[in-house]
Amino acid sequence: MNFKITNRKKKIIKRFYKIVLVLIGIVLVIFNDTFGKLEGFVEFIALYFIIIFITISHWLFKQIKSIIKLKNEKAKTELLHLKSQVNPHFFFNTLNNLYGLVGSDTKKAQELILKLSDMMRYSIYEGEKEVVTLKAEVDYLNNYIGLHKMRYHKQIDVKFEAEIEDDYKVMPLLFIILLENAFKHGIENLSKDAYVYITIKAKDNKVFFEIENNFDQTLPKEDKGIGLKNLKRRLELVYPKKHTLSFSATENVYKAKLTLQL
Repeated sequence: MNFKITNRKKKIIKRFYKIVLVLIGIVLVIFNDTFGKLEGFVEFIALYFIIIFITISHWLFKQIKSIIKLKNEKAKTELLHLKSQVNPHFFFNTLNNLYGLVGSDTKKAQELILKLSDMMRYSIYEGEKEVVTLKAEVDYLNNYIGLHKMRYHKQIDVKFEAEIEDDYKVMPLLFIILLENAFKHGIENLSKDAYVYITIKAKDNKVFFEIENNFDQTLPKEDKGIGLKNLKRRLELVYPKKHTLSFSATENVYKAKLTLQL
């Protein structure tokens, strides 16, 4: 996380310099009045000034360290809160589908429960970690896709291409919001020819994620809600100046691209 000089820090630094200047002035006055009268006075003043300087520097260091610690704790708390907002509406919708399947298709309902439990386990336990393997994130996304395929009573075209050269680690629950949006604002509203194409590549300490979906352009534009705001804020906190996130829409095709520098 970036360290920025806030107004509070500026005030502390200014106060420090004022104290040092005052001390220098006092030392100069005493030195001017006393020079030559006391043997070893110059050495005494030099030692005294060094001690004072070290004391004040130590105090200033502790103050800045305390501010940085407070800022980091606040950022971590905010990050945990943002993570807790991921996926609640998805689980709610899946449970509704599950309720309808229990009476009509018991076997399918059982499969849905197993996939849902795997996803919930990942969200709860892995989602609390600072980083997870990229391969684990890919498995999580595949589970999400599998659940949706089981839910729908229509044909959908989903392609997921993953090329990961090394065992890279990333912030958990990072790509799911973009995938959710592709299903929610695209496939959910299309009766036929619905598709989602996902690509994730990782090499040379970079991760590239792209997702494309079609949508019904006759429908009014929907507000993307807190999902994208959540994602943008988490990226700012964990990957400051080390990520790019862009969106584009042409006719009935929507694309989202995310690049990370690890």
